[in-house]
Amino acid sequence: MARYIKKRSKKVGLPPGSLVHIGERKAEQVKISIREFGEDQYYETTLNTFDQCVALKNKTTVTWINVDGVHHVETLEKLGECYGLHPLVLEDILATDQHPKMEDYDEYVYVVLKMFSYDDRSTAETVIEQFSMIIGSNYIISFQEKESDIFVPIIERIRNAKGRIRKMGADYLGYTLLDTIIDRYFLILEDLGERLETLEEELVTNPGPATLQAIHRLKREMIYLRRSVWPLREVIGALQRSDPKIITSQTHPYLRDVYDHTIQVIETLETYRDILSGMLDIYLSSISNRLNAVMKVLTVIATIFMPLTFIVGLYGMNFKYMPELEWHYGYPMVLVVMSIVVICMLTYFKRKDWL
Repeated sequence: MARYIKKRSKKVGLPPGSLVHIGERKAEQVKISIREFGEDQYYETTLNTFDQCVALKNKTTVTWINVDGVHHVETLEKLGECYGLHPLVLEDILATDQHPKMEDYDEYVYVVLKMFSYDDRSTAETVIEQFSMIIGSNYIISFQEKESDIFVPIIERIRNAKGRIRKMGADYLGYTLLDTIIDRYFLILEDLGERLETLEEELVTNPGPATLQAIHRLKREMIYLRRSVWPLREVIGALQRSDPKIITSQTHPYLRDVYDHTIQVIETLETYRDILSGMLDIYLSSISNRLNAVMKVLTVIATIFMPLTFIVGLYGMNFKYMPELEWHYGYPMVLVVMSIVVICMLTYFKRKDWL
């Protein structure tokens, strides 16, 4: 549960806007990547601090600042001073347990959502990371908890001037980042679907304690994924209602496409959720069926041995004047009678389809 719930005890009693990092430190050092581009120009560099950030402001080109590592408070303070970011925005960036949301601050728009990936497909452990983004009139500032390769295709498109990305503004770049993250949700959903199918087969054929643990683990991941996706509808809708100086009308059709993808993800999640909700009932039914099968076998065996026990008990009383006590063929005859009883009972059970 530590992957889903972050401890906020160190913020108790602090005033609003206090900059305290909440969550796991996933990067050793903060890496700042700067990319400036226009239709006919491109420039990129890497910084360790924001001392040179003043030179990045008031550019005629689009500036994309990507920060890998959000644990360094001083770095974010310098960035906030340079771009005039509200202290509550910086506080939300540092707190990695934020709910997906969009906030409009007139001069810029702040967006936060979750990124999901699989660190190791063999263990199917979901890696959760918070992604924060500030969209200005001609700049984008994005924040990741650690360096990843999710935006490598976008970077290559910017470098090679492919598509519309260098012809459009910062809002289109923001849409592209959102679209890439939401498309990654489909990969997670495909893996979840495969795991659901495997669990369904295991539930019917050979359920066990490990199956029940897998159901609860998958259910927990599904709840968190659903919680992270549902608010995205409001986020995308709010972006379309933002100031036209930040989100232009040219970008609205692309945002509607992202909205459609979000609805598709939500509907798929709801379907998986319904399937998963019934899996526990299937598990209990499978365990009950196995127990019934075992009890059926034991009942048949006990029923067969009941008349045999009666016959053995009858001839085990050792009365002096029992008629068959002195008979030479008494013992073989009792065995024959017992065998006939067993055969008759098995034949009867077979005709009743009890075996």
